[in-house]
Amino acid sequence: MSHLLYEKRGHIAVVTMNRPEARNAWSLELMARMADAWLDIDSDPDIRVAVFTGAGGNFCAGADLKLMHSDQSDNPWHARFREDPDLHWRAMLRSYRLKKPLIAAVEGYALAGGTEILQCTDIRVASREAVFGLTEAALGLFPLGGSTVRLQRQIPRTIAMEMLLTGRRVTAEEALSWGLVGRLVEPGEALNEGLRLAEMIASNGPLAVQAIKRAIVESADLTEDEGLKRELELGMPVFKSKDAREGPRAFAEKRKPVFTGS
Repeated sequence: MSHLLYEKRGHIAVVTMNRPEARNAWSLELMARMADAWLDIDSDPDIRVAVFTGAGGNFCAGADLKLMHSDQSDNPWHARFREDPDLHWRAMLRSYRLKKPLIAAVEGYALAGGTEILQCTDIRVASREAVFGLTEAALGLFPLGGSTVRLQRQIPRTIAMEMLLTGRRVTAEEALSWGLVGRLVEPGEALNEGLRLAEMIASNGPLAVQAIKRAIVESADLTEDEGLKRELELGMPVFKSKDAREGPRAFAEKRKPVFTGS
């Protein structure tokens, strides 16, 4: 069985880590398939948004430490990593950012790399029973997924320090109160809620959605004046698009707009 399930539902891609027996810990196959999925999502014009989740009641327990410290030279997926040294960074979204919105739907454990990759998603839905944690330091490891840079930009610095230095596990309520996740749902409902949000995004103009995401990302470290200048550069072309004419026309005609991404 494939370690990653990749499904396209209309304009929505659903990416599911599929090693439930290992809490969806990353194997070479899983990471290679993740990297491939991100590239396919961005290159497929029919896909407007993606939902990222895990099978079997857990999100992800990070790297599979048992496999990491074993000889993988006979693993048929090992050659991909020899040929492409950046493959694992792209899989973890450390060196690659999706152009399209990425929604995380978290059940159960999201530990180590599971919390690291969460920081690369745009919208985060979690079960009330989800558990988060950057546990690397407790194992004498370093969180190389980008958390020492990204986490302090997403939640209060003192909380980021606490998570990274103690390695303790964090409840869903704590994650919500700090802004690490955006909303909590009942156990078993994270994917459904993620898909509900994805449907809303997929019904919007894809050019507008992607330009809005890009403006937010690219202005994050700019001054306000620089950010506003970049916003105009990214936003004005949207106003000149066919979709920008279709939206108001559909509103006036009291019908659902038909966006083509042009």
